[in-house]
Amino acid sequence: MPKQKSKRAARKRFLVTNSGHVKHAKQNRRHILTKKTTKRKRIARQSVELSSKKETATVRAMIQE
Repeated sequence: MPKQKSKRAARKRFLVTNSGHVKHAKQNRRHILTKKTTKRKRIARQSVELSSKKETATVRAMIQE
């Protein structure tokens, strides 16, 4: 039986920390940045952890870690 493949899109977007939490980048940092405030862009630079245990389990299953 062949080895299971991970979902490559999820693999690129999520990071599992050493403690087992799942982190991802915030949205709204790609284009049309001139009308967004500096504070809004600065806050969007930070990565954030998934808060839901169910979502964390789903993402970890997709990236197989």
